[in-house]
Amino acid sequence: MKNPEAQQDVSVSQGIRMMFYVMKPSETSFQTLEEVPDYVRKATPFFISLMLLELVVSWIRKGKPSGGLDDALASLSAGIMSRLPRLFSRSIELTSYVYIWENYRLISLPWDSPWTWYLTFLGVDFGYYWFHRMAHEVNIMWAGHQTHHSSEGYNLSTALRQSVLQIYTSWIFYSPLALFIPPSVYAVHLQFNLLYQFWIHTEVIDNLGPLELILNTPSHHRVHHGRNRYCIDRNFAGTLIIWDRIFGTFEAENEKVVYGLTHPINTFEPFKVQFHHLVNIWTTFWATPGFFNKFSVIFKGPGWSPGKPRLGLIEEIPEVEGKEIPFSSSASQLLKIYVLVQFALMLAFYEETFADKAVLSQVTLLLRVCFIILTLTSIGFLLDQRRKAAVLETFRCLVFLMLCRSGHLKPCLSSSSFAFEETQVQSLGQEDPLEKEMATHSSILAWRISWTEEPGRLQSMASQESDMTERLNHHHHHAPWSELCFLVWTLPATHCES
Repeated sequence: MKNPEAQQDVSVSQGIRMMFYVMKPSETSFQTLEEVPDYVRKATPFFISLMLLELVVSWIRKGKPSGGLDDALASLSAGIMSRLPRLFSRSIELTSYVYIWENYRLISLPWDSPWTWYLTFLGVDFGYYWFHRMAHEVNIMWAGHQTHHSSEGYNLSTALRQSVLQIYTSWIFYSPLALFIPPSVYAVHLQFNLLYQFWIHTEVIDNLGPLELILNTPSHHRVHHGRNRYCIDRNFAGTLIIWDRIFGTFEAENEKVVYGLTHPINTFEPFKVQFHHLVNIWTTFWATPGFFNKFSVIFKGPGWSPGKPRLGLIEEIPEVEGKEIPFSSSASQLLKIYVLVQFALMLAFYEETFADKAVLSQVTLLLRVCFIILTLTSIGFLLDQRRKAAVLETFRCLVFLMLCRSGHLKPCLSSSSFAFEETQVQSLGQEDPLEKEMATHSSILAWRISWTEEPGRLQSMASQESDMTERLNHHHHHAPWSELCFLVWTLPATHCES
């Protein structure tokens, strides 16, 4: 059987159209689930292109980017973590759907009928509305969805700030479709519904005129992400805003929106971004007296407490003035550059892992996932300026070296500006002093740029920079390694000079 991924390459035209749900049934209808492309993964270059376009437009219009690097990296980290479970198994949204379809379906609508395609479009969007609404109104579901709302910025990177936990409740709301809609049709629209919601996370698009009456737009979704009182629990739509208009949850944008949670978490550390509300539920559960009250802590709204309405009191939502300053990292520019480089290398490695998952062992996949999570955590610690950040980054570099030598990892620089030759990739498991130096240099750099309160220590090390760089550059047959080591060793020198 031919590889469906190879058969279904996405053209530029098709890629742009799928980001806006402007697709034809004839080009996106498949008989089996195995034939359905991974449209979300294929959209990666379009995510990046649109984010760069937003950056340029924002710079032209406002003279500054829409959001900070630290917040964008936290959002991308959350998105990466949310997709890691898919390395090991099919999404529960599909697994549960297929089970119901195979055992309980009432009728089988034709997979290649345009009517089935359009009906599924409406059904998935309707299911999403109710899932999304319950994710705001049921505390245990909010524990997953709050991740997406934790950013205090609002740009296209915010769309990628996804929850690890959310899919374990969202499947319930799509299950009725499995009684008559083929899984392959459902899988297509599940992805397109998600992709459509990417472009509405922006401030560079104002009002879209008559389209505002029917479609979910950036203006409508800005309200949804606001922590102003008028924004709370409003505009739950995925693609069509008509559901909010029908069920009384619509609110138009009428004053400056302040984004984020009503009680900001003030961190970029990925585990806190993902799971902090679970800790809050656990603490509140045991502190609340009475069995039924404990039950309500889990299944009523996040703002509920004994004696209050199911969703809490809107008067208890903190007032905003519109002058709030979003939480940002106090890390130096040098440290942010280092973090950005490490994140870019990790992102290339993440993409490679997904591309090669079919030929990798479960042990190798598990070790790679652990290393990706370790990298994201270390990046969060560095941005948060945690006391143990340098220790964790040093440990991460040592883990990188050990896993490389064991054959479970390899530096994936082919997608970055540093190109590795095939012979070098194959030799990573061998005794290579430059390989040791790269990991050592990275860890030393982490220590150096974290010790900003000790400029004297950094100055005393600066003289070592030129000697090491000169020695590395003599290894012409290891040019890519030398370039990377040169970057790692010269960044501290730049910091010292500044």
